[in-house]
Amino acid sequence: MTNRPRIVDDDLWARIEPLLPPWPDRAPGPNPVPDRRCLQGILYVLHQDFAWQLLPPEMGFGSGQTCWRRMDRWQQAGVFDQLHRLLLVELNAAGELDWSRACVDGSHLRAKMGGAATGPSPVDRRKTGSKHHLICDGKGTPLHIITTAANVNDITQTLRLVDGIPPVAGRPGRPRRRPESVLGDKAYDSRTVRRELRHRRILPVISRKGSPNIKGLGKLRYVVEQTFALLRQFKRLAVRWERRVELHDAFLALACSIICWRRLKKARSDRVTNSPG
Repeated sequence: MTNRPRIVDDDLWARIEPLLPPWPDRAPGPNPVPDRRCLQGILYVLHQDFAWQLLPPEMGFGSGQTCWRRMDRWQQAGVFDQLHRLLLVELNAAGELDWSRACVDGSHLRAKMGGAATGPSPVDRRKTGSKHHLICDGKGTPLHIITTAANVNDITQTLRLVDGIPPVAGRPGRPRRRPESVLGDKAYDSRTVRRELRHRRILPVISRKGSPNIKGLGKLRYVVEQTFALLRQFKRLAVRWERRVELHDAFLALACSIICWRRLKKARSDRVTNSPG
């Protein structure tokens, strides 16, 4: 018995549909499966870690190959990254992003099929794996995420994470893309990283190796661990099955977008609940 598929609600679909590349006027072959149905199939795989070829046809998603090709096409068009940025803008406009600090961390996962951005994992008996490098705001909202081989050092990705934060509009003034500070554990202790962060007018709050941890830093950095836990709730992200890293990154960007969408809906619901009258 299969689990009930995730439904793409109307409000989220209204944001996604304008981002999708149009089909050619004279596409060869039979009429394609509607985009919304294919997206539901992609979400089903993301949530349940279902093999593409085993997608139940009675659910109306089309074949697993259809959904896989549609996701590949959308990833090449940058749809999932655009959706993530759009939702970040809406969260920023609602005052739901905390730019006072950003937290960085990394998390390993096994890569069953190998492929690009994989390597021997130092925490999994040198089995082939990948690593997610994440930067989130002070509330745990994912701002940018990178996939590398499992044996890549966290320090090497710190500036890539910071510079990869997209410009986020939604508030008066220029779009925001720099937090006031970056919080990291001892894995990010580097004189070069500290210097480069200060050059970007960002305060490095990073524990030094050989010294006691900064008091209270663990409580402030807890949000990044919480965000990794949210990402792992998408079962397809617990283990990497895609040999092509860009397809794995498509799932990552879609998962980050869903986390942002849930927070946006919760913020709006709380605002309605707390409004007078």
